[in-house]
Amino acid sequence: MQKIIGWDVGGAHLKAARVENGTVTKAVQIPCPLWLGLGELDRAFTGAEAAIGRAPLNAITMTGELCDAFATREEGVLGLAAIMVRLLNPGRALFYAGRSGFVGDREVADHAIEIASANWHASAALTGTRARFALFIDMGSTTMDIIPIAEGRPASLGYTDAERLAHGELVYSGIARSFLMAGPKLVPFAGRWTPLMNEWFATMADVHRILGQLPEGADMMDAADGRQKTGAASRARLARMIGRDSSEADDAAWEALARFFAEAQLRDIMDAAALVLSRGILHATAPVVGAGAGRGVIRELAARLGRPFIAFDDLIEAVPEARSKACDCAPASAVALLAAAQFSA
Repeated sequence: MQKIIGWDVGGAHLKAARVENGTVTKAVQIPCPLWLGLGELDRAFTGAEAAIGRAPLNAITMTGELCDAFATREEGVLGLAAIMVRLLNPGRALFYAGRSGFVGDREVADHAIEIASANWHASAALTGTRARFALFIDMGSTTMDIIPIAEGRPASLGYTDAERLAHGELVYSGIARSFLMAGPKLVPFAGRWTPLMNEWFATMADVHRILGQLPEGADMMDAADGRQKTGAASRARLARMIGRDSSEADDAAWEALARFFAEAQLRDIMDAAALVLSRGILHATAPVVGAGAGRGVIRELAARLGRPFIAFDDLIEAVPEARSKACDCAPASAVALLAAAQFSA
């Protein structure tokens, strides 16, 4: 039986997907705040291994090279690759280098820039093998990828993070970790436009929790104030963003404010999607393929765009109990499935 584990080494989470004979059988996401130190990757790997096991072949992609533990992205790629090779020993480790495909651990240095933050390419490439034309969107806890698929291939204008930011293909807006101070500068409250405190008092996790829209397991980091993750605690954090206590208004007022933040986030995403779609390479009937923990937001986006919506997990083979998490961990699932199609363990 062919067994492969796909790994997505992020700066905030470690994600893994186990593929057996072309089917995702398990998927897991573990908090991995690399800004606290590289030892977090060892700890997260131990947790992931306990949940998903080992395999003779491992396919790895990453975005964690951006964390401030490294002076440069290249240093980050080399550092994370070395850690993963050590942790996976004696398993075989292949690294996803985007347009150059998979490379061995001894080739990482020659392909460091292509390996850096190439997880989006894996997901888009896998989507292209299932949908010839589509707008692939993956909304995670922190960022969002918006990639057109044309003729069965990723048709992005950018490849690096810098290039994709410029073309609207990478948006720093996520379902959980996005800071509210990075969104609108004025919000409506009590009949007037109110500036925000430029402080990390609340996140989009609080917004979506108040609205009852936060997917289970999407918010894995500590709250901004280290307190509970309840509706009441989220309303208190939201109130702090405008210099108030939650007792100064009723729950309906705080829900209205949360809805404004959610709408502002969706408008930003709409703008980026409109920029990508303005290239005119996708027919109006081409579907939106949604992945990541925030795919519920992507479903709403597809409705506003007037396009069909397809969940990423409906395009892949996965056992029922792993299907939802395989979609949350789309890049990990994708690199495992791409490797499964190319290699035998």
